[in-house]
Amino acid sequence: MLQVKNLSCGYGKKIILRDVTFQVKEGEVLGIIGPNGSGKTTLLRAITKVINPSRGEITLKGKNVGRMDFQEFAKTAAVVSQTLPGGFVTLEEFVLLGRTPYFKRFQFFETENDLRVAQKAMMLTDTWGLKDRFLEEMSGGEKQLSLIARALSQEPSLLFLDEPTSHLDIAHQVYILDLIRRLNKELSLTVVMVMHDLNLAAEYCDRLLLLREGRVHCAGYPKEVLTYQTIEEVYRTVVVVTDSPVSGKPHIFVVPSEQRHNP
Repeated sequence: MLQVKNLSCGYGKKIILRDVTFQVKEGEVLGIIGPNGSGKTTLLRAITKVINPSRGEITLKGKNVGRMDFQEFAKTAAVVSQTLPGGFVTLEEFVLLGRTPYFKRFQFFETENDLRVAQKAMMLTDTWGLKDRFLEEMSGGEKQLSLIARALSQEPSLLFLDEPTSHLDIAHQVYILDLIRRLNKELSLTVVMVMHDLNLAAEYCDRLLLLREGRVHCAGYPKEVLTYQTIEEVYRTVVVVTDSPVSGKPHIFVVPSEQRHNP
């Protein structure tokens, strides 16, 4: 589905990522993790054509992303950003913005098919009942769902999410990630997520890509990546890693400095 080879990029003369190589298989959920400043969001911006690579190649379904126009790219991949929407636009109007890549020349209004696709996206995200509500009136969780619904209305094969749970409490975090996992299975949707919470990344991702100082430190299944040695080396903090009694996935416990000195 997605292949990144020897990618280097940054902002102006400042290079953030160096020689990043990885691939994402069709139907997979990949989590991109790493400390603040390791280049997670920059990687997402490079893949989604927000910034241009200084070196390397990105291919999506075998096509070079650099040679794809934004309309062609948006029909294959959709992005859910960190920024929550607002303003006096209804949810339905906002979700219909995802149909823009399908507009023909001189088309100014949505077709009946556009309306059907948007309705399906709202039904999938359980937001159909909110379609006439203004975004300004919605909670953080509802706004996050509206972003996902808009992305789904693009009918993508690949969904990118930049820290989709960062604004949410634990109940909404689980709800959003359960939804993403369900969409992955029901729609055969390939998913790439930037995540901060290592425990949530372990539970919901098939594989993890760990960045450190702009390079790939390691990649693999959660049990391979989230060892206490790796976490202490990359995050520079002491942890205990055990298996979840429910899923068997790795679960990380932090060790406060007071406990380190007084075991």
